[in-house]
Amino acid sequence: MERTGAPTAVPELPAVDAGRPTTDRPASASPLHRATGLAPDAFAERHWGRAPLLTRGADPEGFRDLLDLDAVDELLSRRGLRTPFLRLARNGSVVDSASFTGPAGVGAEIADQVRDDRVAALFADGTTVVLQALHRLWPPVIDFCSRLGAELGHPVQANAYVTPASSRGFSAHYDVHDVFVLQLAGRKHWTVHAPVHADPLRDQPWSAHAGAVAARARDDEPVIDTVLGPGDAMYLPRGWLHAATAQGEVSAHLTVGAHVVTRFALVEALTALVAGDPGLRASLPLGLDVADPDALAPHLDSVRDALVAALGRVPAADVARRVRTRVWNGTRPEPVRPIAGTAFADGLAAGDAVRLRIGMGHRVVPRGDRVVLQLADREIALPAAVEPALHAVLDGDPWTVGTLPGMDEPDQIVLVRRLLREGVLVPAGRA
Repeated sequence: MERTGAPTAVPELPAVDAGRPTTDRPASASPLHRATGLAPDAFAERHWGRAPLLTRGADPEGFRDLLDLDAVDELLSRRGLRTPFLRLARNGSVVDSASFTGPAGVGAEIADQVRDDRVAALFADGTTVVLQALHRLWPPVIDFCSRLGAELGHPVQANAYVTPASSRGFSAHYDVHDVFVLQLAGRKHWTVHAPVHADPLRDQPWSAHAGAVAARARDDEPVIDTVLGPGDAMYLPRGWLHAATAQGEVSAHLTVGAHVVTRFALVEALTALVAGDPGLRASLPLGLDVADPDALAPHLDSVRDALVAALGRVPAADVARRVRTRVWNGTRPEPVRPIAGTAFADGLAAGDAVRLRIGMGHRVVPRGDRVVLQLADREIALPAAVEPALHAVLDGDPWTVGTLPGMDEPDQIVLVRRLLREGVLVPAGRA
């Protein structure tokens, strides 16, 4: 059953039927469209950071290409997982990892590898399996998250939750990041309640409001009360309370978390940057009783004035530099293939096609007789004459060596080979 309540600033929470033709549907199914059934602009206007969205899938196999139960078994039994890539939960509490990890045997003397036999016993006894950081472990999820993160412009992560029949892994709680829930297998009953603490920051977990969370989940009407089946999806902005219980079979869903960049990130950047102001670094008077509000007040007033003045002098470029570093470092670009990539770069010739690596944060800045390609961890200085070709090859579309503007063919090969070896470009034939 689905109910419509009165959540914060959201009068209605319609379900999208991803199988029905709609004017919101783009020409190709991007990761965001797969997760929401909406075009990016429609999703941004109606739901991003504002309201939950329930999407009914047209195909029960709709997310099977990302992860299925056979893949879960493979990860648990044959991939040498270690903590914290696996977490187990039962009755709302996390299970001590010592109960399901141990030495890996000869040739891999690692003390905390997952014991599949112990996981099997705990799962049979009603324990939920949580596969963490699948955006670093499982190729289809890696690719999906790389593309989704690039679409959103915010770092993403992915966990899978595999729950035994009629079991609940975690009690009602909220996350400090937005989540896209993709139902992979089985059926799971979800209840969603309006926030008790809207738009929580990373250091404002639900446990700090545990009493209010429990009361809201117990006493208030859910905003969403429904069962997700295979191929269904749901989006929840950070702060929205949720709990899920598997129905009469094993249930698995993928949770893709978007670690949104908030306005407070700009506050943090500004605060760090004004630390360079001498007036704000001055010592308070000797003997000042900082516990006395009356004694502290005049100094606080002068600091406020100095802070306002200092904030007004911070260039937007400096704030952007700090925030972008945080985002670029939080978003791991699509994987590169070291062996095949080296061979491709060594043999690069006219007619070979390349493209920008998905999720590769970058900025091109002219600097005198040079043009600088700024990346998350370094800068690459190049002759200014390559700037038109550099902008072209970084535009996200495939480019063929020999067709870049403003450079002859041999110089194009030199530029593209350099960018391939720096991990900025990849062969265009990769999906």
